[in-house]
Amino acid sequence: MSLDRPPVVYGEEELLARTTHLFATASEVWCAALDVSAWATRRRFDVPVPAPRLRKLYRPGALLDPSMAQHLRVVAQSRDAEVRITPDDINETIIIDRRLAILAGDVRGGRRGYGVVSESAVVDNVASLFESAWRSATDLAVYDAQHAELSELAPRVLELLATGCKDEIAARKLALSVRTYRRRVAELMNALGAESRFQAGVRARELGLI
Repeated sequence: MSLDRPPVVYGEEELLARTTHLFATASEVWCAALDVSAWATRRRFDVPVPAPRLRKLYRPGALLDPSMAQHLRVVAQSRDAEVRITPDDINETIIIDRRLAILAGDVRGGRRGYGVVSESAVVDNVASLFESAWRSATDLAVYDAQHAELSELAPRVLELLATGCKDEIAARKLALSVRTYRRRVAELMNALGAESRFQAGVRARELGLI
């Protein structure tokens, strides 16, 4: 049995050149991404909506960017398109008609690498991982309703964190209790995939959120 590694292409331009025709004729596309930095030219990877079936799975950090959040809400309102949010770690992946998988890799020399897999057994395994994450994820509309206050406060909380403002002062500025403010900070850290407030600030700057 061959154990050859899947072909890797570098940069979105090369990837699009290799796969645009597949998107144009796709009947089903699934996409998983961590946040707004994934699939840098993300709208160019979108399938025209309405499509026969479109699933988008994102980490909460994607919703911290107002333009991206609005984009996902528009997609979610389209016929045969669904958007879900998961707090769990996910593999950044695009699956086309369950016959090809694109796996986002590391950035080297300013260009991101993408593994392009067409071997049916491997694609089936990738699709199974996606479906497992999808089943446990939350529909975007439900997530929005559950986290409305966090979405509204996120820009101001990030700005206060960036200035090093003490919790008591920050809470007072936002008309929150210190306990509630700290809970919102913890939720933002989780959304950004950060393990510390400093890391959350760095991540927010990388994503252009502050």
